[in-house]
Amino acid sequence: MTIIKEFKEFAVKGNVIDLAVGVIIGGAFGKIVDSVVADLIMPVVGLVFGKLDFSNLFVVLGTVPSGTAMTLDALRKAGVPVFAYGNFLTVAVNFIILAFIIFMMIKQINRLKREAPAAAAPAAPAPVPEDIVLLREIRDSLKR
Repeated sequence: MTIIKEFKEFAVKGNVIDLAVGVIIGGAFGKIVDSVVADLIMPVVGLVFGKLDFSNLFVVLGTVPSGTAMTLDALRKAGVPVFAYGNFLTVAVNFIILAFIIFMMIKQINRLKREAPAAAAPAAPAPVPEDIVLLREIRDSLKR
């Protein structure tokens, strides 16, 4: 029974829940970035460089069986080794965009932390009332 109790304490800690939320949002955000790269950026880059589909850029490293289409999917299904540099370029652009967005988010968070008003200096202690001062003097004089 203690293992269940320990696990419950671990699972409901703020950091664990924050991490879980971050992973879920990160996964969804990753899909958005994948779509931006695949659907918006790479077609424009492909148009500029004369290739419309970067994901189909590859170099065949083995012999192609007869009757196999010269597409990346068909070659992979046929077991032909291919150097798929187009897919790598797409993933690399995806990573660069994601890293840049995370960098900008961290930069903004750090800026907001710096702009937070500093805690007010602790107030000076209140002056000791006169009757307390007199009582202390009496106490001190009785000790002598």
